[in-house]
Amino acid sequence: MTHRPLGAQISHMLKARGVDTIFGIPGVHNVEMYRGIEEAGITHVLARHEQGAGFMADGYARATGRVGVAYVITGPGLCNIMTALGQAYSDSVSVLTLSSCLDETAARKGQLHQMLDQSGAADTVCDWSQEARSPEAAYELVDRALTEFATMRPRPKHIQVGIDVLGGVAPAPKRVPAHPVQRTRAQLDMSQVADILNAATQPMVVVGGGAIQAMDGLRQLTRTLKAASFATYAGRGVISSEDPLHFGTYLARPSSAEVIAQADVVLAVGTELSEVDLWRTDLGHTGTMIRIDIDPSVLSNCVQTTLGVHADAQNAIDSLVPLLAAKSTSAWRPETVAQTRAHWKAEVDAERPGIVPIVDALRAVMPADTMIYSDMTQFAYAATEVWDLPHPGHWHHPYGFGTLGYGLPAAIGGAVARGKAPTVCIAGDYGFQYTIQELGTAVELGLSLPILLWDNGKLKEIEDSMVNSQIAPNAVVAMNPDFCKLAEAYGALACEPETLAELQQAVLDALQADRPTLIRMTPALTA
Repeated sequence: MTHRPLGAQISHMLKARGVDTIFGIPGVHNVEMYRGIEEAGITHVLARHEQGAGFMADGYARATGRVGVAYVITGPGLCNIMTALGQAYSDSVSVLTLSSCLDETAARKGQLHQMLDQSGAADTVCDWSQEARSPEAAYELVDRALTEFATMRPRPKHIQVGIDVLGGVAPAPKRVPAHPVQRTRAQLDMSQVADILNAATQPMVVVGGGAIQAMDGLRQLTRTLKAASFATYAGRGVISSEDPLHFGTYLARPSSAEVIAQADVVLAVGTELSEVDLWRTDLGHTGTMIRIDIDPSVLSNCVQTTLGVHADAQNAIDSLVPLLAAKSTSAWRPETVAQTRAHWKAEVDAERPGIVPIVDALRAVMPADTMIYSDMTQFAYAATEVWDLPHPGHWHHPYGFGTLGYGLPAAIGGAVARGKAPTVCIAGDYGFQYTIQELGTAVELGLSLPILLWDNGKLKEIEDSMVNSQIAPNAVVAMNPDFCKLAEAYGALACEPETLAELQQAVLDALQADRPTLIRMTPALTA
């Protein structure tokens, strides 16, 4: 059909451009967006809250590397999803939110869902937020968003369309370009970087989430230079945990600064080296710092950067590796690296007693291709330091924005994207209750999703912070529901293992179940 309501045209346009799933909630203001979804062949996942829809789109995008799309209504729907959009912005995730909006707000007041500045509100947590006042503008904005997701640092976008415009008859959008836009991959002049690294006597490599696509080249680089390495939480798995010179994901250990200070050259690839990576003001290097990043703002930090390369990580590393000269010896010692890692793991165990043995037991039975989505909880804080990943990009955590309630809906989005591939959720007892209603969506979809719930009956991280600050703990204990009964009320399975062996079996069983399984873990778990 060349002419049909704009909402239907947008759905067909998204389908033609590779979108197969939309997460959202219909309402009286955005019903026209739903007119064409089934006709276009798109699957719609009904969330129980717009925040959940946003996290699902985020989880889907992280699992697939494609855009995650969410549909929400005017006003409160858009406000509800903004927390998820803020998380997607912080973690560089391709989430596209389409919402309805009122057609006129200046001359008319008191309308349903009316806001002072809806687009401006979304603009505070998105790369950009724009209103399409015509079908042609809507098509242009959708294509602009998809093009930028493919070529720039991925960050969420918001497009709003007036209710009357959505329902109006519109011509069909342009056909999909014969050659989809892709990020440029051309030979770069990396000779200056190569000269510095070849002259280094004790090089160090730090990899972040932006380095995932450059994994093969970076592994070859570290072997060639006999360089030591660290990974940020998001960069876990880029360097193999079997590499004898890999210090792991322990950048947040205070003494890691002393280790990094030994390097005469540090190469940082695809990482902001932000507060949530280091939990200190700087990396600790004293020598030359080379940074490779697709975001020029990351390279502007003159304190941490000696030489900045504005480039896609894979492109830069592929151009760099052939220029490197193999080193015969290394100033780094494998035995020292192993001892240091063991010391840091013991520190984590001492800081958060009882968690590390559970982590080790879980890691021992998880399939290698398991993808994990975790929430803000002490269990995840410990696990992200000590749990080595066989594959990069297989653990997703709300690092920067730090949103409670992320784990479950994001894991649902990931499970939808991955089909039968194993997907796991890790959540804490308090944060889980932010989005616990999304259990209904997981049951409805029949997802084989283990939900590992760490229940210590309190906001333990906040309690510890208060104690360390010499503040009498206050407002850190809340009455929890019977989580297992609540999960069963939603139609999910539930269990409370008492030993690590029972926990391991519960996870294996949950991965084969025909619905999600809540697995309640407590500090009372025994070996």
